[in-house]
Amino acid sequence: MAILRLSNLTMRFGGITAVNALDLEVQPGQIFSLIGPNGAGKTTVFNTITGLYHPTEGRVQFEEHSAERPFTWKVVVGCLLAGVVTAAIAFLAAVGVESLWYASVKRPAVAGKWSPNKAWAAGLGYIRGDLVVEKMPRGSMWVVLTADGKPTGDESRILARVRSQSDAELRRDGYLGLANGTAVAEPDPTGAVTVLATDSRRVLINYETKAEYETDAAKLASIRTAIAFNQKVSLFACLGGLAIGTLGAFVVWRRSRRSPDGISKQGIARTFQNIRLFQAMTVLENVLIGLDRSLTSHPLLMALGAPGHRRQEAEAEKQAAELLAFVGLAGKHNDLAKNLPYGDQRRLEIARALATKPKLLLLDEPAAGMNPSETVDLMELIRRIRDRGITVLLIEHHMNLVMGISDRIAVLNFGTKLAEGTPAEISRDPKVIEAYLGQEEVS
Repeated sequence: MAILRLSNLTMRFGGITAVNALDLEVQPGQIFSLIGPNGAGKTTVFNTITGLYHPTEGRVQFEEHSAERPFTWKVVVGCLLAGVVTAAIAFLAAVGVESLWYASVKRPAVAGKWSPNKAWAAGLGYIRGDLVVEKMPRGSMWVVLTADGKPTGDESRILARVRSQSDAELRRDGYLGLANGTAVAEPDPTGAVTVLATDSRRVLINYETKAEYETDAAKLASIRTAIAFNQKVSLFACLGGLAIGTLGAFVVWRRSRRSPDGISKQGIARTFQNIRLFQAMTVLENVLIGLDRSLTSHPLLMALGAPGHRRQEAEAEKQAAELLAFVGLAGKHNDLAKNLPYGDQRRLEIARALATKPKLLLLDEPAAGMNPSETVDLMELIRRIRDRGITVLLIEHHMNLVMGISDRIAVLNFGTKLAEGTPAEISRDPKVIEAYLGQEEVS
């Protein structure tokens, strides 16, 4: 069973074909090398395998499965949650503040469904902002203070401001109250007309256990119609928001299914042609970044320094120290990455990749910039990585290294596989000799 299989892998950038119909199989435990001239498409193959590029055509399979995030119940729950949130936003947008006010406040008041005391409280809720109720009823009167602290007269008490239901513009203040214990207005709204010298269409009278509301049947019907219409709109908005949110979240997940972090979690790690270390961090800290998945504590426990998290940190530091010793960087834990020699920076990048506990390690020109002695040490390190059960896929221009450690070699030229075989077979292939190795290199 191949640990990595590339089937008809094609990568195009506009009109340029960087990789053309590449078929490749890497078996577990192999050191497999990709060689070819500059611009042959080798790094593009790495970027496609690790999710930096999405292939134009073809498939990338890791351990006989598509190298992408699996579709699990967590994905379903996440998409549904996104749909619910979108539906809630759509509902609020469809209903609107005015309709919500109708449904929760005005309609019950007009329909006479509130108790008198609740209606009284609602009326006080619309008193002008610069008027304050000093306390609960004193005797037979409410005491209302104006902004300057002066109480209103005994003959009238401001209970509420009546606002238009359509444009929220102020229409009138209702001055209703008590005079020597006698009601200013009778329950019949026509009594209020006399007192206020106005019509009864928008009069709201509240007095102890007596409450009168608008009784215009046409107005009540229009409110009910508006609310019923908004209920239908809200239903469609909720269903539409749920569908759009769920499908949108799924599309985003689908497009990021082959993201680099998802590929890394499956067991594929890599180094880069140009070293990518955190230069201002120490050697140990760089390796600890690769071990972040071993820290499973909740972020709050991390911030509080809980004992369980401290144990995990101690174990991670121990593993990082072992990896540094494995790649030959023991004793340099506290050195800044930028202060290391170039060859040691390459080793540090390999140690950080190994910290992710990969099954397949991709090395992009690891010997670049190394002297002959460092190259020999690197060859030994790659063999020891293979002996740990980690499969190695290697891009390298150093032919002595490639021929010395590879189990199989594939040669690319202008994005097309030119040849594949053992080092001995590749070194004798006339097409490879002509296109890449040359007579002097072979001899």
